[in-house]
Amino acid sequence: MAALLHTLRDSAPEQFVGGDPREYARVLGVDGVAVSLAAGDRQSELVWSTPGVSARLDDLQFTLGEGPGVEALQSLSLVLEHDLGRVPRSRWPMLLPELTALAVGAVFCFPLRVGAAGVGVLTLHRGRTGALSPAEMDDALVLGAALTGVVLDGDARAGNPEGEDGSGLHRVVVHQASGMVSVQAGVPVAQALLLLRAHAYRYGRTVVEVAEDVVARRLRFRDDGQGTGPAVEVRG
Repeated sequence: MAALLHTLRDSAPEQFVGGDPREYARVLGVDGVAVSLAAGDRQSELVWSTPGVSARLDDLQFTLGEGPGVEALQSLSLVLEHDLGRVPRSRWPMLLPELTALAVGAVFCFPLRVGAAGVGVLTLHRGRTGALSPAEMDDALVLGAALTGVVLDGDARAGNPEGEDGSGLHRVVVHQASGMVSVQAGVPVAQALLLLRAHAYRYGRTVVEVAEDVVARRLRFRDDGQGTGPAVEVRG
């Protein structure tokens, strides 16, 4: 881990985190890692992850608005679940079945914080159940501290995650779509994001995919004029 930490700052100017996340996952004894940054009202922006399940796990939490990463960012406390089969269904009712389908057995979330402010979350996951070993736990805490410094430095170099150009950001399209839906349906932006999430969950898609359709004008949320809420119009 000490050797790998030197690679975190080896990133392009528009990126926040450098290094190969797969190498960090290997050292930590997990199947995947991800880093998402706080970007407003309980939203997050995925900036670094191993391919496959890690990005899907983060997208699901963003879409559903629940999960260990959401809890870690809100509470600024560690969320360590070594056996997801023992987590009560009522805690994350929509997410847990999805994690079972992804064959995720354990999740460990470490908030990236500066004082009382949360700047993001480091998420580790693996298919098998079981707690992190003491050495793995120490390495994860060290990595979390290092990532906090890198993220703060990266923010100064690359601009705020909600900047105008959105270079390299995974979910900038969601912010664009939220603004469009807000105008189309005549609702506040926060409610527009909820509409995107609800539509994504209903049709088994990610909120990013739905947002892309809105921005491409393949999908439109409009006021039905009858006071019953926004209607969805799908265009070819």
